[in-house]
Amino acid sequence: MLVLASASPRRKELLTQAGFTFRIHPSSVSEDLRADEDPIAFAVRLAREKAQAVFDELTTHDSMDDPLLVLGADTVVVSPTKEILGKPKDANDAARMLRLLAGGTHSVVTGIAVVSRSGVELASELTYVTMSTISEVEIEAYIQTGEPMDKAGAYAIQGYAALWIPRIHGCYFNVVGLPLALVGNMLEGAEKRLRTEAAAAAH
Repeated sequence: MLVLASASPRRKELLTQAGFTFRIHPSSVSEDLRADEDPIAFAVRLAREKAQAVFDELTTHDSMDDPLLVLGADTVVVSPTKEILGKPKDANDAARMLRLLAGGTHSVVTGIAVVSRSGVELASELTYVTMSTISEVEIEAYIQTGEPMDKAGAYAIQGYAALWIPRIHGCYFNVVGLPLALVGNMLEGAEKRLRTEAAAAAH
């Protein structure tokens, strides 16, 4: 049984688009940045903590016939000035983030964790995103749509902000919130290990 340890509607849509059958069980892990933690370490740690927390919570309901597989993910945006940007606290914070990103190239990091009884697999994806210059009027109008408020870096590449992104280098789906090719490979590997262990146990 595949469980997504995230309440993100974007991740739900992407997993569904890729043909996965899964249930959703969000984690309540704190998303605070630790001192001197770099973006990749931060995103991977949060992904692992989210997946592990949900695995531990649900593992009592696990069965040998349908082993539990928990997918955790966390996405952060790193501004051109190397500031790690999560979700904005309010409209002013969203405007501040968009000003930081406008007219430059920033990076998007997603940490991925797959937790099962066979162990934990961790990985990350990095994409570079170039954003055009944006006027204060455009920033204010964008914030009024509400779209930036629950997005890392205060924008959605699949939404209105697409108008300001002339190019990316790397995985597009990573910027949306879930690098599907990487996730597919990790889930395939985890499922294969579980099948191998089950077959060995049967003998």
